[in-house]
Amino acid sequence: MSGHSKWATTKHQKGAKDKARGKLFAKLIRQVEVAAREGGGDLSANATLRTMVQKARDASVPLDTIERAVKRGTGELEGVRYEAVSYEGYAPSGVAVIVEVLTDNRNRTGAEVRSLFSRNGGSMAEPGAVSWQFERRGVVAVARSAAEDDLMAAGLDAGAEDLRDDGDAWTLLSQPTDLQRLRAALEDAGFEVRLAELQMVPTTTVEIAEEGSARKVLHLLDLLEDHDDVQNVYANFEIPDDVLETVSA
Repeated sequence: MSGHSKWATTKHQKGAKDKARGKLFAKLIRQVEVAAREGGGDLSANATLRTMVQKARDASVPLDTIERAVKRGTGELEGVRYEAVSYEGYAPSGVAVIVEVLTDNRNRTGAEVRSLFSRNGGSMAEPGAVSWQFERRGVVAVARSAAEDDLMAAGLDAGAEDLRDDGDAWTLLSQPTDLQRLRAALEDAGFEVRLAELQMVPTTTVEIAEEGSARKVLHLLDLLEDHDDVQNVYANFEIPDDVLETVSA
């Protein structure tokens, strides 16, 4: 069913391959830097940093670039100080949206995000207005070639709580603290892990079966994703596979 999950997973998988590779690197480096600043530069003691570093490595960010980002975060190297901010709003068709940013100018970024919403059929909302419709989970996507029973057996022993069929991939969900353990267990068992990260997963969804409405929603989400300060965009829509394939073509 999962039009949303396919969108969420696919946009990450293609990120390092498309023309926006440099922009993706910049966003990942910023995430590493902030994680190091907030929790220290020791990977063994900072689970968030460990996750961000792995995410950067998965996207082929050079190791020395990652190490410099960690040092900027811990203050060993000079750098810009970024602030983590979340914005909430609605896309067309009443789709709930959470936008996570890292910015050195909250006022500028807030105004730009608000403008993207208002100019593309959406609206900003007050903090807490839509976040109750999401929960933070560990998300691991595995190649569809994996056998479902074998995958679930390996995942359950490492903290997996749910297994979803997203068409071209299996998606396992866990508690945030179990993400790295789940990923390691699946890789040790020989499964091809395509994605492993923390995401805001919707607990309720809005179905969009009309092609025009789907295009409007995806257009706004793509514009938000493309903003330099935006790190993650989460939304609670559900688009049937045939409609998603048409609008993504």
